[in-house]
Amino acid sequence: MPHLAHIALVVRDYDEAIAFYVGKLGFTLVEDTYQPEQDKRWVTIRPPGASRDATTILLARASNEHQAKYIGDQAGGRVFLFLATDDFDRDHAAFTAAGVEWVRPPATYDYGRVAVFKDLYGNLWDLVQFAAGHPGPA
Repeated sequence: MPHLAHIALVVRDYDEAIAFYVGKLGFTLVEDTYQPEQDKRWVTIRPPGASRDATTILLARASNEHQAKYIGDQAGGRVFLFLATDDFDRDHAAFTAAGVEWVRPPATYDYGRVAVFKDLYGNLWDLVQFAAGHPGPA
């Protein structure tokens, strides 16, 4: 059955991106392999606690000026990625303690509890705990 294997996130530098996602957000570093024929690294991460077959984020270093223009603005200023949690308060507190910048404070809606944060480049993310019975990921 087809499924999303990876989502590419354009970054300025592999190591600074790893430091943010793994160091601050607690993501798991799945792979970091140098590819000499293309002079790049294949770096994939996944959210903490995600299963081994979960979709990963490919940290894709911009390789030219055109790609670099999209670092931090991959969704045109909209929320780009949605990080589901089973404990909103725990993760919000951990991210806050790690220095994550919140651009919208926690709020509760019919679909769940959510707050918006910026990653190190300015991409917007939702931290969301979906309400019971909502069709979003559990």
